[in-house]
Amino acid sequence: MAHKIAVLSQKGGTGKTTAVRHIADVFRLAGLRVLAVDLDPQGNLSDYFDIPPDAEPTIADVLAGRAQVAESIHEDLIPANLTLAEAELMLGGKMGRELTLRRALKPIEGDFDVIFLDCPPNLGLLTVNALVAADYALLTTEAQYFAMQGVEQALEVIELARDNLNPELEWLGIILNIADMRTRHSREAFDSLREHFGDKLIGTTIRASIAYAESAERAQSIIDYRPDLAVDYLSVADELLRRLALEPGFHGRVKPIRRSATHHGRPPPLR
Repeated sequence: MAHKIAVLSQKGGTGKTTAVRHIADVFRLAGLRVLAVDLDPQGNLSDYFDIPPDAEPTIADVLAGRAQVAESIHEDLIPANLTLAEAELMLGGKMGRELTLRRALKPIEGDFDVIFLDCPPNLGLLTVNALVAADYALLTTEAQYFAMQGVEQALEVIELARDNLNPELEWLGIILNIADMRTRHSREAFDSLREHFGDKLIGTTIRASIAYAESAERAQSIIDYRPDLAVDYLSVADELLRRLALEPGFHGRVKPIRRSATHHGRPPPLR
């Protein structure tokens, strides 16, 4: 069965969707069957994967019961658009609303090794649905003063989901995004998170760069667009593979890709 990972943040601008895009890319390069689910009505992940904005059906149709999950997969992604906001409102009045996504995903769980759930940048009903459906929660935050507060608020929601609806939910870790470790501010944010959360903080930080916005505009992976920057996500993905305890063969496949990117070579094209 698939390892389901809810990727969340207390607010926007933390690089969450960028993280989902590139960790999914690395996992696919390692040979894993990966599905990404866009749960943000803004549809940024769908745009990043170059899914047409009028693609149908979407995750909103799945949650509303208008479509089956299997027919909503477009190039290994279930897209979202603004109709998802309407679906969230509809869920608010539904019995067992927190379980809707978990039930919807069951028919396809055997078709993938990993399913990423890209949550909206808030801690509302769609995020709760993702946490109830997930096996793991992965947090992203940016290297700024309020990082600690945002992580603690997200952890409260994770605990509520675990205590009341999903006792098997595990906290996978924290990714520190948009970091310039040359600055004291970023280093202090990292040290503060490390002090409070120990090895739950992923050891590799994601460097801030305009190249991520450029690659998003081109709907192109940073692995192809700027392999020298891609080493950050290759290292993060490598660590996540170890934490997920997937079979060693997948973890071993990331190392030569990382070596290639470190020397500014281009890894094999994404399939």
